[in-house]
Amino acid sequence: MLHCVTLENPEAVVHEAAKRILHLVATAQEAKRDFHFVLSGGTTPKRLYRILADANISWDHVHFFWGDERCVHLDHTDSNYKMAHDTFLSKINVSASHVHRLQGEIAPPLSAHNYEKTIQAIVGLSHFVGHDKQCPYTGIPSFDLVLLGMGADGHTASLFPETEALKAKTWVVANFVPKLSGYRLTLTPILLNQAANIFFLVTGSDKAKILQAVLEGPKNTDLLPSQLIHGETGNVTWIIDKAASACLGMIHDKQRT
Repeated sequence: MLHCVTLENPEAVVHEAAKRILHLVATAQEAKRDFHFVLSGGTTPKRLYRILADANISWDHVHFFWGDERCVHLDHTDSNYKMAHDTFLSKINVSASHVHRLQGEIAPPLSAHNYEKTIQAIVGLSHFVGHDKQCPYTGIPSFDLVLLGMGADGHTASLFPETEALKAKTWVVANFVPKLSGYRLTLTPILLNQAANIFFLVTGSDKAKILQAVLEGPKNTDLLPSQLIHGETGNVTWIIDKAASACLGMIHDKQRT
């Protein structure tokens, strides 16, 4: 199921996303179960994380993961981990054992392999009464929430156009991106699509044409990787601002399948 919610500006987008995230986190806490949350890099999540850090809520039951990472040391300014740590994780009550980062400083294939093992151990083997965190149909672990953005080229996470990761059968890959002349670590569609909830945050007029192509244009996943994320078991919600929605013809704030 796909939903699209259009708001006035980027600030409204991050506040709406924060409200939805906090509701999901609180619901899991009330049910006395762990919550598995995949974080994103980027400018919009950076503002979102600052809002979440100020929320009066317990994060003790939340396990944090990343959708992608640059192949850099954890203290590097390009590190998605560092951004989330500095703006959010370092300011809340979360155990270090609940923070599961991609190791950008080691060999990319080894890092991808290690992360698959971590996901299997932490998410895939977590079962709760009335809440089976492993998809019964596929055996693929299901995150509670995946946070994503979309680049002006239609990429999401580090699933770039015409790269090998788009067709990967594993959960995590070291994806060589020719236009970047290097590797990125990324979760793959086969894993991302099993999440119970997926939030895309998209803002700015520079995303308007590509967003229209992704949501309303013909299917071309090789060139528009964001089209690969459709949610096999849960809901996909696009939370966008008016500038990003400028080229869309669909009616917003409505359910769309």
